[in-house]
Amino acid sequence: MKKVILAYSGGLDTSVAIKWLKDRGYEVVAYMADVGQEKTPRAAIDRAKKAGASKVIVRDLKKKFITDYLWPALKAGAVYEGRYVLATALSRPLIAAEQVAVAHQEKATAVAHGCTGKGNDQVRFEVTIQALDSSLEILAPVREWEFRSREEEIQYALRHHIPIDSTKKSPFSIDKNIWGVSVEAGVLEDPNTEPPAESFQWTRGAETRNLKERVVEIGFKKGAPVSLNGKRREPLALIKELNELGAAYGIGRMDMIENRLVGIKSRETYEAPAATLLLQAHRDLESLTLDRELFHFKEGLSQKYAELVYYGLWFTPLRRALDAFIESTQKKVTGSVRVKLRKYSSHVVGRKSPYSLYKESLATYSEKDKFDQRLAKGFIDLWALPYRK
Repeated sequence: MKKVILAYSGGLDTSVAIKWLKDRGYEVVAYMADVGQEKTPRAAIDRAKKAGASKVIVRDLKKKFITDYLWPALKAGAVYEGRYVLATALSRPLIAAEQVAVAHQEKATAVAHGCTGKGNDQVRFEVTIQALDSSLEILAPVREWEFRSREEEIQYALRHHIPIDSTKKSPFSIDKNIWGVSVEAGVLEDPNTEPPAESFQWTRGAETRNLKERVVEIGFKKGAPVSLNGKRREPLALIKELNELGAAYGIGRMDMIENRLVGIKSRETYEAPAATLLLQAHRDLESLTLDRELFHFKEGLSQKYAELVYYGLWFTPLRRALDAFIESTQKKVTGSVRVKLRKYSSHVVGRKSPYSLYKESLATYSEKDKFDQRLAKGFIDLWALPYRK
């Protein structure tokens, strides 16, 4: 009997997939990756076993997710189409890479996922798997099986005594990890419908809170966040604290039409309080410590980096090469940034660094001014020379 490692979320699709794969002659090992979904795995583990999994393997990947994926993306300033901070997209190559490792450990010849044929995640999983071990067979039950609706899946689960909560039918498809929440489907499929309050997960209720302005100071060392309000924080604790704080103010909400890799447009809403604050502060610190040409050139690479992540091309030579360049730009991105929080918004109100390139004596219009303005005419004449009539 062939053994398959199924990337298992505990939801309806992957629970049904266990039985479906087993009926086709596979021994199914359910593999769960903890990237901060805020779920207790016990119920999901029991469900997987009752559905027919021979084993359930759980991997805590939160720290690796932060240090090996989130911090590099933060340093790169990676934001897809100007708004999406790539929370789901960044988690997929990590989950898939660990799935390959589990397959090797369990001596499995196949891996499987629960992604649909319309989405980006199928690409992210399968490109990663092929990049790391192209000998593994890849199975995608949701693309292949006979079920045409969620209701048919529920009926199948009930017939085979798979313990699902068939009465709680959320209209939304939700994906969570420590970097953000992605929500789609339901009424959100009409791009002209305002997202209802119940579609928000972390920031729900912000509109009713009586909130005073608040300033948070974020400290960075070589581009990586290391402190909050002057106190050292471990990466996971730092993200959690900023998520809680930012969510209370409703910061990090995004409602966007995005261009999926498969060629269709989709409407998604996102919540990413910590990511929004960190990206904002990091970019501002770069504006203080990087020279103009490097800062502008890196902005272009930020967009390319975001596209590589979104397109599932994490394990590629270009991404590794970009990481090497970006890491070199972060050597002096050290200092602190003060960010003021208001309801639904945040903005930088101060920044400092031992490597600051800002010189008050050159920028000021006071008596401290040391800039020789007479030099400007010669500079302008030379700059204009190619365009003179």
